Amino acid sequence: MSIGSIYVNLPIKNVEKTRQFWTALGFPINEQFSDEKAVCVELKKDLIYAMMLSESFFKTFTHKPIADGGSTQMLLAIQVESKERVDEILSIALSLGAIRYLDPIADTWMYYDRFQDLDGHQWEVMYADMSQFPQEQG
Repeated sequence: MSIGSIYVNLPIKNVEKTRQFWTALGFPINEQFSDEKAVCVELKKDLIYAMMLSESFFKTFTHKPIADGGSTQMLLAIQVESKERVDEILSIALSLGAIRYLDPIADTWMYYDRFQDLDGHQWEVMYADMSQFPQEQG
């Protein structure tokens, strides 16, 4: 089995503020799937997208209640190219009103930090140096 792309759909309160937030973090917006009801953030072009849908629009896709940002339904993790990029993204996110919800973690092979975006969605930004990944002893 093979898939074409992944679209993670998340409810948001304000489309324009969400657009500004993710653009300031350096992520491009796919305008083909963006309008006054939604903003499509390109996490990896032609592969992974975050569809940020206004709550009223999001409700048209489900009969279940929408989480209010006070609970955790999922953690979203994105991998970047360096520890410095992790720190840069966190610094920008925090300056735009995001909240760091746990301290950063530095392991021998992985470094990550976490923020809660403007709508309460939790994001982990990580760098992994696979050359330092622990090898099994056999």
